[in-house]
Amino acid sequence: MQQHNNKPHLLRGLNARHIRFIALGSAIGTGLFYGSAAAIQTAGPAVLLAYLIGGAAVFIVMRALGEMAVRNPISGSFGSYARHYLGPLAGFITGWTYTFEMVIVCLADVTAFGIYMGLWYPDVPRWIWVMSIICFIGAMNLCHVRIFGEMEFWLSLVKVAAIIAMIAAGAGIMFFGFGHAFPATGLSNLWSHGGFAPNGWEGVIASLGIVMFAFGGIEIIGITAAEAQDPKKVIPQAINTIPLRIVLFYVCTLMVLMAIFPWNSIGQQGSPFVLIFSGLGIPAAANILNIIVISATISAINSDIFGAGRMMYGMAKEGMAPKSFLRIASNGVPWMTVVVMGGSLLAAVVLNWLIPEQIFVLIASLAAFATIWVWLMILLSHFAMRRSMTAAEKAEIAFPVPFWPVAPVLTLLFMGLVIVVLGWFEETRMALIAGLVWLALLTVVWFTRAKKRATEAVTES
Repeated sequence: MQQHNNKPHLLRGLNARHIRFIALGSAIGTGLFYGSAAAIQTAGPAVLLAYLIGGAAVFIVMRALGEMAVRNPISGSFGSYARHYLGPLAGFITGWTYTFEMVIVCLADVTAFGIYMGLWYPDVPRWIWVMSIICFIGAMNLCHVRIFGEMEFWLSLVKVAAIIAMIAAGAGIMFFGFGHAFPATGLSNLWSHGGFAPNGWEGVIASLGIVMFAFGGIEIIGITAAEAQDPKKVIPQAINTIPLRIVLFYVCTLMVLMAIFPWNSIGQQGSPFVLIFSGLGIPAAANILNIIVISATISAINSDIFGAGRMMYGMAKEGMAPKSFLRIASNGVPWMTVVVMGGSLLAAVVLNWLIPEQIFVLIASLAAFATIWVWLMILLSHFAMRRSMTAAEKAEIAFPVPFWPVAPVLTLLFMGLVIVVLGWFEETRMALIAGLVWLALLTVVWFTRAKKRATEAVTES
């Protein structure tokens, strides 16, 4: 955010190319390359419906965020929108829950990085890889924002090219086979092993927690607005590509995956993409794919640390986070928030040492709760913004949500369903309980400490 003094400040160093690929980097990572295996085991081939329905809901959330971001591009993004339209308590909880979400998502991502490296170095303890990637990404986020954007661009480009290549190669195997051992299967595997929905609608609904976790982080598009060179142009462009990205990178990819091999043979011992190509007898391809999923994971961690750091900076400006978070280096990077975010991820080192086998599903479920909460706050903030606008202001909206108000209302109901799902199933219930405890703790902190500080910050401004 530019200012008119000589103090260090956030710089508008991200162009349209950077922002489009930052959005890709945050939304295509561990949830697809590793977490998809858990979703497939839960719903079978019908998981494709879960990704389509969940993707449609995410698109509406992002259009709501886009409408607000184009109207008012600020560093606090949806945390600031929640404070302005729903009240300071809502802003405080939303901002810190997003930061919590990014920490949790990063815990999952760095855990997956350790798992992927284990394919090559099975004797090296996973926590060593976790520690190394935290240090590397932390250092990269201390560089100028343009360097961050370039790194994210190239990592995401590798990821996108690889996914398209996998779809093309997989389609060739589906329809033409691969040697004598793998005859052409067509699409028969999608309904030959218990049917398209072997676990019924219950399985599809049960998979929603992991599916929505896969989309978590996509809201970083709103946060980039404060450092975008032309937010009113690049934000709509990035958001309007979301449906295509979901169909191509999630639905098509997983459809090809399950068409080649029966869905019930796709396990969770490493990335299902890597293991399937290993099963086809292409060890070199498996190594190449492992490099790709590692780059995808690094890309996601990179985006998440960026997003959480900028959110904490925006909250500090409003008195809702420690003033030390306002410290900015001469290159425009809020270095204190990056250091705090990296330090928080050291919890992943401990967790991977204590419970290496159970950690992923627990973390993914907890991240899903935090993600859904943030999306709910985005939708409610958008409703409140619309309610506060005059008819003339509504007519001048540059990037309106489609099918208003029906689509946002249906999306709100869907998000509520996902939260119920987290509490309904035993393996994710603890994540819901932990999430509710988190919200309760934030409320207590607000009334005992943060409220006074936030009020003083507003008065000073």
